[in-house]
Amino acid sequence: MTTEPDEALLRSLTPNVLGILVRRGADFASAEDAVQEALIEAVRVWPGDRPKDPKGWLVTVAWRKFLGMARSDAARRRREDLVDEEPAPGPAPAVDDTLQLYFLCAHPSLTPSSAVALTLRAVGGLTTRQIAQAYLVPEATMAQRISRAKRTVSGVRFDQAGDVATVLRVLYLVFNEGYSGDVDLAAEAIRLTRRLFGSIDHPEVAGLLALMLLHHARRAARTSADGELVPLAEQDRGAWDTRLIAEGVEILQAALARDKLGEFQAQAAIAALHADAPTAAETDWVQIVEWYDELTRLTGSPVVRLNRAVAVGEADGPRAGLAALAELDASLPRYAAVAAYLHERDGDPATAARLYDEAAGQAADPAERAHLTRQAARLRK
Repeated sequence: MTTEPDEALLRSLTPNVLGILVRRGADFASAEDAVQEALIEAVRVWPGDRPKDPKGWLVTVAWRKFLGMARSDAARRRREDLVDEEPAPGPAPAVDDTLQLYFLCAHPSLTPSSAVALTLRAVGGLTTRQIAQAYLVPEATMAQRISRAKRTVSGVRFDQAGDVATVLRVLYLVFNEGYSGDVDLAAEAIRLTRRLFGSIDHPEVAGLLALMLLHHARRAARTSADGELVPLAEQDRGAWDTRLIAEGVEILQAALARDKLGEFQAQAAIAALHADAPTAAETDWVQIVEWYDELTRLTGSPVVRLNRAVAVGEADGPRAGLAALAELDASLPRYAAVAAYLHERDGDPATAARLYDEAAGQAADPAERAHLTRQAARLRK
């Protein structure tokens, strides 16, 4: 009887194996390639002969792959003295290197955007397409950015950690990807942010953790029993995790009291206002708009301004929301969906239906696409 390699197990082991190779002297780019080769070998070998110690097996095979690449690359011959002896097979140390790798990938030799892209790809496990969508750039552009980052750090010894802001950005993007689909990714991002919160006294670390907890508290209510997306206003608030909400609010309040506002604290404040409302109708939209104004000042992000237009539409009426929306580029992701919602609230179902159809055609997430299609169909009845 054979067993297929456990994809979740391989994913969970990858950061630790990668960290072990880096600590043993491998440069990051070569270590990543070696680990990928070891994973391919695991897929080939494990169905017929699964090792008793999967992590130790991956470390041994990845290190052997690295040695082979190092010996064949003339540019790296100066490091061969450091890698002459292949480590003996056996159990690997039970150390979680993931957070350390996040810092190492945020290397000073890289720009923040390149460091984030490289970390998401190499450690976060996201695809180039997912990263490109998060950054609102074409996939080919992101692929080039990641390739340049790899070339930049090729041969660099990762003994100088990057800054907290870059690591927070990576954790935020990993969480967002997980929150929109893969729950395990979201949980992993929360776990790592908790560890960071416990080791660094930084208000934005606290803000990010609070934001994650407040959003994750709504996870169970975000989809129906048959997998359909449930908008925030229609969610069963009784299904929200009040323990996570209370924890998130407490962490946020302590961070805000330090009077060093950052974007993650502002986002968490908006999430807290949603969580605090007993019903959707009782949401304090005026205060939410004020927080979006702060967030716009801090980031200048067009996505923030898009979300602000929704809040303005709720606080001051759909015409005001449409006026705010008109100031933005119509090519923004979800622009058509926001326009559809505001036109529907303004009493123009025909335009709203057309825009919902347009938004559905642009949506990458299947659940979101199905939701927008249903909205269009509902208005045409």
